[in-house]
Amino acid sequence: MAEAYIVDALRTPTGRRRGALAATHPADLGAHVLKALVERNGVPAGEYDDVIFGCVDAVGPNAGVISRTSWLAAGLPMHVPGTVIDRACGSSQQALHFAAQAVMSGTQDVVIAGGVQNMSCVPIAYAMTAAEPLGYTDPFSGSAGWRARFGDQPVNQFYAAQIIADKWGLSREAMERFSLESHERALRAVAEGRFEREIVPIGGFARDETPRQSSLEKMATLEPVMPAYPAITAAVSSQTSDSAAALLIVSEAALKRYGLTPRARIHHMSVLADDPIWHLTAPIPATRAALKKAGMSLNDIDLVEINEAFASVAMAWLKELDYPHARTNVNGGAIALGHPLGASGARLMTTLLHELERTGGRYGLQTMCEGGGQANVTIIERL
Repeated sequence: MAEAYIVDALRTPTGRRRGALAATHPADLGAHVLKALVERNGVPAGEYDDVIFGCVDAVGPNAGVISRTSWLAAGLPMHVPGTVIDRACGSSQQALHFAAQAVMSGTQDVVIAGGVQNMSCVPIAYAMTAAEPLGYTDPFSGSAGWRARFGDQPVNQFYAAQIIADKWGLSREAMERFSLESHERALRAVAEGRFEREIVPIGGFARDETPRQSSLEKMATLEPVMPAYPAITAAVSSQTSDSAAALLIVSEAALKRYGLTPRARIHHMSVLADDPIWHLTAPIPATRAALKKAGMSLNDIDLVEINEAFASVAMAWLKELDYPHARTNVNGGAIALGHPLGASGARLMTTLLHELERTGGRYGLQTMCEGGGQANVTIIERL
């Protein structure tokens, strides 16, 4: 089978909600990484086959096919197309899969996969808020088929984060310790300049502004996000944030044609779903299934990036898979670095690639929980 290669991977710094990037139009965020990616590599701008972006809540400034809008906002050739993927939090990881699959099929040679999200501009679930006057209070209201199958069970991420904590015996204090370490790892990575190669500064803003100094004492004072979920506070949850990220995916023919040097090979791609009521547990069976398909074990994996949607998600995965926390999210996760929904998958892969290069690791695995109880898994081999 033909191979797909990662030639480059870049991201903007991550801005806090209402922070440094809040006033930046999503198309301009996307344009910033696209322009940098094109300028850094030897592929003529007119010879890109497609631009595939992840974006969630594609309304308002996110509408109008944001990948295409971003490409044009970057001043790049008008004939290059773009499309948008929404697999909830895994949107840009799925964009990477589709880009790699296009290359591996032989139908395209040079594809950009990435994602963008300005959550200051379009808050999470904004589209559902806009639909409330029509009588829809959540994505499932009004569906007779859904109610017949799942009844009135709650379908929300906070409920799922709480029942995961309960099932795996994760106390609030344990999750706060995990969260504090996420911030400490991210702050150390910033201080040591680990992110400098992957970040494209924008408007004089060159560092992630989401990691912060905290303490267990401060975390203990926070109220739960909802009274019904006593262990789930802002401290143990990912941060809403603003960012964009993009990767250049090419075929072997493109490597030769443009004299490119591959940095990694896409070794495995898969996606699997689990119970939508549990919502956030799919990374566990998805990782097991991916390793089986790839003929690998976690002993073969040097580094893991799993999205810290909530501390309970990553902690349950670590318990079930018995993988070392010391090799997981080594530079912090979404609790410290933010979770800009449609951009997160590409951000995680960008960081994973750079960290494999920094440490000399060979295989990296990325997974993340996604709406509807789904999870993508990607395994890359550093070259």
